[in-house]
Amino acid sequence: MMKKFLLLPIIVLSTVIVNAQWHEPSAVASNSQNVYALASDGTTIYAGTGGAGISVSSNNGSSWTASNNGFTGSGVSTLAISGTNVYAGDNEVFLSTNNGLLWTSVSSGLPTTTINTLFINGTDIFAGTNGGVYKSSNNGTLWTAANSGFTSQVVTLAASGSNLFFGAPNNGVYKSVNNGGSWTKVINGLTNIDVHSLAVSGTSIFAGTSGGIFLSTNNGTNWTAVNNGLTNLNVYTLLINGTNMYAGTDDGVFYSNDNGSVWTSNNDGFPANTAVQALAISGTTLFAGIRLYPYGVWIRPLSEIKTDIADNKENTSFAVYPNPASTNIIVNGNDTKNSDALMNVYNVIGSLVKSEKLKENNQTVSISDLPNGIYIVEMKSNDFIKSQKLIIKK
Repeated sequence: MMKKFLLLPIIVLSTVIVNAQWHEPSAVASNSQNVYALASDGTTIYAGTGGAGISVSSNNGSSWTASNNGFTGSGVSTLAISGTNVYAGDNEVFLSTNNGLLWTSVSSGLPTTTINTLFINGTDIFAGTNGGVYKSSNNGTLWTAANSGFTSQVVTLAASGSNLFFGAPNNGVYKSVNNGGSWTKVINGLTNIDVHSLAVSGTSIFAGTSGGIFLSTNNGTNWTAVNNGLTNLNVYTLLINGTNMYAGTDDGVFYSNDNGSVWTSNNDGFPANTAVQALAISGTTLFAGIRLYPYGVWIRPLSEIKTDIADNKENTSFAVYPNPASTNIIVNGNDTKNSDALMNVYNVIGSLVKSEKLKENNQTVSISDLPNGIYIVEMKSNDFIKSQKLIIKK
């Protein structure tokens, strides 16, 4: 009886530890697989692997079932969902209309080449291939080339209003204003043109590259780096959910809730240097597809994905006022003990523009040298870090 009594707390503690970090509930396709693509329709999760086709989970990733009936490919590089239609890209495009139970090739008009990405925009489906962009307006029954201006490898597609964008390895970002009729290169300020991913939030367009994340707020006319907090700049995938952003890198997952101004690592449970190739959300869970060791699909509750602000001690207060401000701000950090607190100010692209030691509570700091705009004021010490947005308006 004593042994049973002592064992119970150990089991409960182990469960708490596992659930408080990234973990892999079940292996995809019944074994370890590199995962290149994820997609969710809200109840079903689809995982595209590098060598075992497609796996499906209907229980939040707790178990996976191989779903390859009619799928004649092997490695899946992209997945897309439109209503009851699920599309998978290999060297062809495959369509399932019954939750992955049966797949049919819908590749008429496509060249024999790798389908790197699929993107659905209204009634049109766009395929980024190793030979440029192709478009279908009839659920993939027939594809036509949409390659005027670029005929090389395309790995990511996105839309912002009436503008389409694609990203190309070592070629940057291209834009179309006529639904793929023609493409124009837009790379001003894009200091790394090895583009892996694109994501759109309102009028903000983000590009994930092998040199970090870049932001454009004017339809690609100009780009600025937004890498503050990123410890790895090789960004494979970007996911936007409301005001929350997630980036998959060679060093796990990073999170931002301020339009990319500050990124926070959220990698508890991952081995070092985990390459996150794909991200998806289903319900209240974030899914990560891992390309190399430790492979598979790992999950974590969205409630555990936090910024540095949320991870701070509850009893450490921090305030910046007035806000908006014009010439001076007052920084209140009344639990800093005046020992090691530092105030940093970052601009919207993540560059440090001011830094000052906090020597007293309610310290006045001059901002007269900073131009109008939106900034992030960060207060940090040895055991906490907090941030707040600041608007400077003169």
